[in-house]
Amino acid sequence: MTFGFAPSSAASLSATAACAHRVLEPAEWAAAGIPLLRNPREVVSGLHARHCPGPSTAVVAVLDHDERLCASASFTRRPAPADGWVFRNALLAQLRRVIPHDLRRRTPVRTAVLLYCREGDARWTEEDGAWMWGLRDACTLHGLRCGAYITLTRDGWQVLGEGRGGRRPSAGSAPEPVALSEAPPRIPRTGGVASEVLRRAAAR
Repeated sequence: MTFGFAPSSAASLSATAACAHRVLEPAEWAAAGIPLLRNPREVVSGLHARHCPGPSTAVVAVLDHDERLCASASFTRRPAPADGWVFRNALLAQLRRVIPHDLRRRTPVRTAVLLYCREGDARWTEEDGAWMWGLRDACTLHGLRCGAYITLTRDGWQVLGEGRGGRRPSAGSAPEPVALSEAPPRIPRTGGVASEVLRRAAAR
């Protein structure tokens, strides 16, 4: 005869409570001193044009002090309960992949923002709270300043906690011309075969 132990309801409740602690309420987010974007529409339009996010797609981007894009990455959220710890790990993995950390600096000089495309309207959800928790924690572990959390729905985009938003771009809308500020690519000044190859590649 084999004896087993079924998970108790108390254990399930404690697991649920643990996940609940990894969610930031809108008031907590507003009190965290998240820096405001000078031109949120430009940032949103630029990220939307680069990544064309669909539902359940997160786009994490790192901006310098002039809000120029340093790096960005997008990934699709796996179907699972919203958990800030899981989101933190996913965001951290993407940040480590696209940009070195700034942990040696005394104060952060770059800011990470998160654009999340989802179904529903622009009102705050527990899933948003989990993303906020994950973004804040991932920034701390990567030496970045925690920036704006932006939702993208069929109604448009919304910077949660700020009350700023717009109708375009929206989930499912066609990408607009890239508008996000960034440094222009450097053009090599050397002549010869290498320059000719680059010139032909750029002309295609």
